[in-house]
Amino acid sequence: MPLYDYRCQNGHQFEARHGFDDPAPACPDCGEANVQRIITSAPAQMLGMLASPGKNATKEQLRAKWAEETPKLREKLVSKLGEETVNKYAPTLNTKYD
Repeated sequence: MPLYDYRCQNGHQFEARHGFDDPAPACPDCGEANVQRIITSAPAQMLGMLASPGKNATKEQLRAKWAEETPKLREKLVSKLGEETVNKYAPTLNTKYD
């Protein structure tokens, strides 16, 4: 179940874990039933190699991401630096990840 942040009319801020469709809980400090859900942070959007499958990714998921992104990176480097330079200075990009 997700963890939500709330603030009551009296200014108390608290967290509550409940289902998406469940009603908001009352404030545990003062019992106020009129509470508002608040957003304390926003997710960041990352692309490419920075877009990891998650903090708790398995080794297989990380390898799959590396296998997906390595050919793209190699292609960009070859187009800018040339095949010979990439082979000399980035030999790990020549590995096949199939």
